[in-house]
Amino acid sequence: MAAERILVFIPMYNCERQIPRVLARFGESLQRRFAEIIVVDNGSRDNGVEAAVEGLSKLAHLPGKVLANDDNYNLGGSHKVAFEYALAHGFDRVVVLHGDDQADINDLSPHLDSGEYREQDSLLGSRFMSGSRLQGYSRFRTLGNHVFNLLFSAAARHRVHDLGAGLNLYSVRYLESRFYLGFPDSLTFNIHLLLAGIHQRSRFGFFPLSWREEDQVSNVRMVRQSLQTGRIALEFAKSPDAFLAKDWSSRPGRPYTSTVVAQVRDGRVDRTRAPAFPVR
Repeated sequence: MAAERILVFIPMYNCERQIPRVLARFGESLQRRFAEIIVVDNGSRDNGVEAAVEGLSKLAHLPGKVLANDDNYNLGGSHKVAFEYALAHGFDRVVVLHGDDQADINDLSPHLDSGEYREQDSLLGSRFMSGSRLQGYSRFRTLGNHVFNLLFSAAARHRVHDLGAGLNLYSVRYLESRFYLGFPDSLTFNIHLLLAGIHQRSRFGFFPLSWREEDQVSNVRMVRQSLQTGRIALEFAKSPDAFLAKDWSSRPGRPYTSTVVAQVRDGRVDRTRAPAFPVR
């Protein structure tokens, strides 16, 4: 049986201070588990791209690329870029690891060891299930998340442990239909992806995360985000089919393109710019 090709995707926006720490967590044995790592930058205004290139150059056993989105796609749009990249380049699985150093890639290792992910369409990290470890996360926010998890569990009629954390694993075959293209390009992309998986009766599970809040800058506006999240639950509960059929994207019918601005292998950096994948 041919070895699985697993892609690691790291979305990044203004993570100059955090991205070196994220990449430094990939020890040699972990590097050898993956085929490639891509850092997808969405218009950062800091020196994050160069910090990512330097961090990738220290990974002796894992080739990497830095991609720069050709427009402002936000977090959800960057997911679409990475999923398109995985499909275009023949990967079997894609790991999503946020570039702000809140989640730890090593939390995924036991699940890779067990092989349980091979039986699932997705494996989703949770900050709030038994075994999770939170550092610097307020009790108020923890309580609020538990309330939303209960709300969405009721709306979807399926137990929800987290609406979207910074470490997930997806089967590329599961993504082949590109059902995600109509989802929002905003922070709520993961919620739509989760609800679609539940409604499609996909095979998925949650696993506990260790989670840190230190020097990260949140892009969440709490009150507005909470109201928006609540409306999503109510609209989905009212009519899941209509909810999932709606095009929520900010660029319906238009492609999500990205440019490779650096390739790193064996410590050598190639700055040749090229499209990340053919436009469909």
